[in-house]
Amino acid sequence: MRDRLTNLSRQKKQAIMISADVCFLLFAIWLSFALRLGDVWSDKLESNLWIFILIPIVSIPIFIKLGLYRSVLKFMGTKVIVTAFQAITITSLILGFVMMIFREADMPRTVILIFWCVSSILIVVGRFMFKGLIYSWDNYVNNRKPTIIYGAGSAGAQLVESLRKNHEYAPIAFIDDDVSKHGTFINFTKVYAFKELKNIIDKRNAKNILLAIPSLSANGKRDLLKKLSKYPVEVKLLPSLSSLVEGKVSIENIRHVEVQDILGRVPVAPKSSLLKKNIQGKNILITGAGGSIGSELCRQIINLKPSKIVLFDHSEFNLYSIDFELNSLQINDCEVIPILSDVTNLNMVNSVIAENKIDTIYHAAAYKHVPMVEKNIVEGVYNNAIGTYNVAMCAHECKVENMVLISTDKAVRPTNIMGASKRFSELILQGLNAEKTKTCFSMVRFGNVLDSAGSVVPLFRKQIKEGGPVTVTHSKVTRYFMSIPEAVQLVLQAGAMAKGGDVFVLDMGEPVRILDLAYRMINLSGLSPITNENPEGDIKVVFTGLRPGEKLYEELLIGHDVIQSEHPQIMQANEAKLSWEDVQKSISVIMESHKNLNDENIRSLLLEKVEGFKPVIN
Repeated sequence: MRDRLTNLSRQKKQAIMISADVCFLLFAIWLSFALRLGDVWSDKLESNLWIFILIPIVSIPIFIKLGLYRSVLKFMGTKVIVTAFQAITITSLILGFVMMIFREADMPRTVILIFWCVSSILIVVGRFMFKGLIYSWDNYVNNRKPTIIYGAGSAGAQLVESLRKNHEYAPIAFIDDDVSKHGTFINFTKVYAFKELKNIIDKRNAKNILLAIPSLSANGKRDLLKKLSKYPVEVKLLPSLSSLVEGKVSIENIRHVEVQDILGRVPVAPKSSLLKKNIQGKNILITGAGGSIGSELCRQIINLKPSKIVLFDHSEFNLYSIDFELNSLQINDCEVIPILSDVTNLNMVNSVIAENKIDTIYHAAAYKHVPMVEKNIVEGVYNNAIGTYNVAMCAHECKVENMVLISTDKAVRPTNIMGASKRFSELILQGLNAEKTKTCFSMVRFGNVLDSAGSVVPLFRKQIKEGGPVTVTHSKVTRYFMSIPEAVQLVLQAGAMAKGGDVFVLDMGEPVRILDLAYRMINLSGLSPITNENPEGDIKVVFTGLRPGEKLYEELLIGHDVIQSEHPQIMQANEAKLSWEDVQKSISVIMESHKNLNDENIRSLLLEKVEGFKPVIN
């Protein structure tokens, strides 16, 4: 019934309201006589039946003229109340004037006063009942989700008004830390203290908490989400204060909690001069341009006004996607050139760098998944080490100004082939930089980035959506996390500070226990993990064991010789190097082993050349 009423045309809704008003007015005049005379049907009422005909004839045109039927029910507010009182008052005055002219002595004058009161109430209440019937029916009838709003400020007040016009959420309570607001009502919704949250969730069967505190800092948001993650309700957020336009808050502004909200990192504002230094007006090559880091490098670099961006990737689909995205931005001053090839193809790499007169290279192409490289040693090391060697040598020969290698925390005291191959890639650049070269080589080392291909975050999100189980390798495993945009922003600034042979290490903050991350993601999705204390939970967490070569803890520094750079979140490490002669001999061994598919030779080489490499067989 409600859906049928909602879908009616505006003209039909207006016709229903006119019919309802006629009924309300007729009932009001009858009730006025009955209340005044103390009889449901008296002789005086019967002798004044003319008034039942006159009232609709007089009042409905007045209602129409004053715009009472032009108000949109969904957005009806106090203006409708004022207009209704005006219309009823004019109608009552006209009726009184008619009585005086025709001297209707047998009609009590107080009937008009009673009529004014009764009809005003009926007309106003009737409208809001009709609005409630269509748009704000009780959540148990229309299946809206009982929702708690955290934050009883202006954003919360605007949000609850928006929710009342929405069919998905039913606001049932406010939670606020301001003691002066406790027990008050905002838009008919009561404000409670945080300590009452559990009782509200249990008694009202709340399904959602919407955070309406857009001014909350990243650290404050992280701490609040940590407290809320104990409750089996889905938590959603309004965007930050700077994202809200003209102070308008609506249901469209609500978004899901992301992992960066849980981690609560506070990005440091970038230095514009560092961002532009190696990019503005220059020709840029990005290898692995279609990957998680590579594609974000493309997005940020194109906004720094380079002359040309060359996208280099061996995945046709990834290359097509980032090429399409950059061209759709319509930044006409920047030429975008997609190259479908592999960094192990020396001739192609050299041709691309020379023909496009590349000034700066960001080398992000690599095999990064630990288990895959562990099972494919020859190809993994060949791609990572020889690919880096090819790009570096071509950069050197073509006198490229800068080359930045995207490295990883797994290169520090590696326990797997992937980490060892990335550390060897660093050694290639350090060795070549020691030679007479016009190219400034540097590398930037950091940990996991959120939502990168193959990371735990999208995996957990997918597993939770499918109802579990959520798979965690070990109860004590920890990892560093950073958002992809923040990591790339720091990579660009680090590369601009390089003097040659620099190993930059990004400040990743505090390591996060993966099991805690899984539990928080489950709880903030409105579900609960199955544990010994909560056997009736929704999502099971399964421990699968560490994968081959995987560490419990990741590190960012090999030694303790580290200095702070001019940027507060970027450090410089001073670490042992290989001579260029040693690097070249090792490259020959890798190439020969690749030709012969000899895993053991490559493993032995890495054990000899990469400091701290201790393979772990799990």
